[in-house]
Amino acid sequence: MYPAELVNPMKAQLTQSGFQELLTPEQVDSTIPQQGTTLLVINSVCGCSAGTARPGVLESLQGEGKKPDHAVTSFAGFDLDAVKQARTYLLPYPPSSPAIALFKDGQLVHMIERHMIEGRSAAMISANLKQAYEEYC
Repeated sequence: MYPAELVNPMKAQLTQSGFQELLTPEQVDSTIPQQGTTLLVINSVCGCSAGTARPGVLESLQGEGKKPDHAVTSFAGFDLDAVKQARTYLLPYPPSSPAIALFKDGQLVHMIERHMIEGRSAAMISANLKQAYEEYC
């Protein structure tokens, strides 16, 4: 498990922008299946991927256009039980962190795995998400 001093600033990038933290399996189970659209970010310390994932996600929520109804996050390697439960909703995708998922009425409709984040700019991640919002939100 990562130390809080390392994780908290990375968590704050999302929570200070309105993301709700999912810290327990129960919170995951009461949030993911809800009606509407839910954006889930499995946050991570991985600098090469999470360093563009968080800014890309935040950029995708700026400006005009469709947006998800809910934005939630759990931190891999820190919110262990919550992430384990969240990953049950991401099947058949293998565990990936960071990862970004969009759900509609509790069903996974769009998934961005780590290998789709690595080497991509925040702008590219944002564009990918905005396209998904237009289709599903």
